[in-house]
Amino acid sequence: MKKLKSIQEAINMIKPGSSIMVGSFGLAGYPEKLIEALAESELKDLTIISNDLGSPGIGLGKLLRNNQIKALIGNYYNWNPEVAMANNEGKIKVTLVPQGTFAEAIRAAGVGIPAFFTPTSAGTDLAQGKEIKIFNERTYIMEESIKADVALIRAYKADELGNLVYYKTARNFNPLMAMAANLVIAEVDEIVPTGTLDPECIVTPHIFVDVITAKEGI
Repeated sequence: MKKLKSIQEAINMIKPGSSIMVGSFGLAGYPEKLIEALAESELKDLTIISNDLGSPGIGLGKLLRNNQIKALIGNYYNWNPEVAMANNEGKIKVTLVPQGTFAEAIRAAGVGIPAFFTPTSAGTDLAQGKEIKIFNERTYIMEESIKADVALIRAYKADELGNLVYYKTARNFNPLMAMAANLVIAEVDEIVPTGTLDPECIVTPHIFVDVITAKEGI
């Protein structure tokens, strides 16, 4: 099983200064063991692309406390007030992207679209410096797609090829991020033989997945 690696082997594939997408919505659907190993590593100057940054000292919040992050791209930081504190103190750079735009920007990167127009954020500070066009008498803002060096994602099951099945809302941003990174590492609860997954349940095809790690270890 060439794609199967230990958590530590997977983390060792990441370079300092990488941009890393992390699937999650709060603490739901995030690759817990991979993030714990990342927090214990010596990797610094990371750009984290994620909907949020977990909670203070929990999940991705550990990376912030460890001073491993130089920049964030995301939107829902309400759960972790330490993000605002670090940004105000100049310790990190935060780029806010409306949640729907964030999802579409990642999807666009995955399908090779470099930019798109959306009415979201028109007339707000988030639109400053961006190209503006009028379509059908409505103002639209051009947003560039978002891609990354690495995606750390969480799935429920994988087969030996790397086809992925997700569990309900833990699916969140994971499938989109699996399409938009150069290196995709999936943490899964269970690995089953190839051919045993219902094809109708597979959300992320194996072609997008480079590494599989088992949550309980191998």
